[in-house]
Amino acid sequence: MNKLVDIKGLTKNYDSLTALNNINLELESGHIVGLLGPNGSGKTTLIKILCGLLRPTAGFVQVDGHNIGVETKSVISYLPDQTYLNGNMTIRDIFALFVDFYKDFDLMRAYNMLNILRIDPNAKLKTLSKGNKEKVQLILVMSRRAKLYILDEPIAGVDPAARDFILNTIISNYDPSATILISTHLISDVESVLDDVIFLQYGNIALHASVDEIRSREGKSVDALFREVYRC
Repeated sequence: MNKLVDIKGLTKNYDSLTALNNINLELESGHIVGLLGPNGSGKTTLIKILCGLLRPTAGFVQVDGHNIGVETKSVISYLPDQTYLNGNMTIRDIFALFVDFYKDFDLMRAYNMLNILRIDPNAKLKTLSKGNKEKVQLILVMSRRAKLYILDEPIAGVDPAARDFILNTIISNYDPSATILISTHLISDVESVLDDVIFLQYGNIALHASVDEIRSREGKSVDALFREVYRC
């Protein structure tokens, strides 16, 4: 496997608060990785640094052999925890916008997924239910031929049926040589699709291991171990 993400000594300070504390992390291609931790553990800060939305205070960060910048943004497909799309646009127009912005956007794949959902491409985004809005945003992200998919709380606030569709979409619509980084609090819902997990705590990496290793070594699920580590 190739090293896709390489982080050394990454630190991010906000005035007197240290959000990330000298962390070191490597992610290989071809893995689905859970980024787990309570609120305030540093997950969102790490994601935003990888996406080029925040600058680190110190440290070295590369994705696909490049420092964070134009090259890395072209290989990262990012699903934020809140929508940034114009609700007055139709889904068809949003798809066209993504075609213009991203040369790796697969329009046929996007329409195929939309057809499975039986969502009208001429519908305005603001007219959709919360669950269908989440699904459309996921379609946009997963229709890119990216090397790194970063999904921030992709199943939060949607019903169980929508969660099943979203998880199935994630595992069915990415290149096996790519990597998916999923940040979530709903560990039991995503554990079955994860290869590896990262536990963040107070800006530090408390654990980075494979799911199989955790089950073998600890004799428990990732969700059970998480609850033990964070006492939740």
